[in-house]
Amino acid sequence: MTPEEEQEYRRRQKARNIVIGLVLLGMVVLFYAITIVRIGEQ
Repeated sequence: MTPEEEQEYRRRQKARNIVIGLVLLGMVVLFYAITIVRIGEQ
């Protein structure tokens, strides 16, 4: 693997990790909001 290919691979890997992190963060916020709404109903 040439240095340019390795750099491109790492760039794509970093971008993918950022997207996965944002998705996980969104799920945490969603579950938190659902919990707050359910507690508020009681």
